[in-house]
Amino acid sequence: MPVSPAPESRAAAERVAATDQARAVRGAANGNALQQVTRFGATVLRRHGWLLLLVFAGLLLPLWGFAELADEIHEQEAIVFDVPVLEYAHGLAREGYDKLFVIVSQLGYQYGVVPFDIGLVAVLVARRRFREAIFAAIALGGSALLNIAAKQFFARERPSLWESIAPEHNYSFPSGHAMGSMTLAVTLILLSWTTRWRWPVLIVMAPFVLLVGFSRLYLGVHFPSDILAGWAVATAWVVAVYLVVYRGGLLRPWPQR
Repeated sequence: MPVSPAPESRAAAERVAATDQARAVRGAANGNALQQVTRFGATVLRRHGWLLLLVFAGLLLPLWGFAELADEIHEQEAIVFDVPVLEYAHGLAREGYDKLFVIVSQLGYQYGVVPFDIGLVAVLVARRRFREAIFAAIALGGSALLNIAAKQFFARERPSLWESIAPEHNYSFPSGHAMGSMTLAVTLILLSWTTRWRWPVLIVMAPFVLLVGFSRLYLGVHFPSDILAGWAVATAWVVAVYLVVYRGGLLRPWPQR
């Protein structure tokens, strides 16, 4: 005749079964929660991935880079790569290069970038693209004012490693040429990003910005840190203006009429 399990054994078995069931329920709940979080994250990236990338790469990283350089300049600390890079640039000096980089430097500001900035805003207004014109005017004009204010605040003297063939007499940090060319480049890239002109603009503006920056090193009128700071603050400024004018990136340039 079979022996019935003791009450204590039955109670223990029931507790084990209840524990296993509770674990299974919690596991299923955690699995569902993980799936929901994964789906939500994928949806956010699909809908706002461009905006998140723009904020991170176009705003936060440049601001961090500028802050690091600005802190060194404000504390009057020597930046380790400044002099070696300048000496390398000066070592490339040739008569033919002199003429080339003087022209590139002039195109990078008073004879190229500035007239183009004015023409760009005028064309946008003439085409009744008022939001695009407002964005360009604030980005381009504000960058120039920001550069003037930053130069006065940091009051960094220009390099004096050799006598420049195109000397400058105002302050050095950040570079106005670097800021102006990068401001124009980022403005054009953001304006053209949703059009077929995106890649042509990138292909033209990327080497132009690099050449303008290097021309200032070749001429000995800026430290490399001046150039990097100019690029960084210009990028952050234009992206910030874009996010404001286009309502956090929810709108786009060139809307359908």
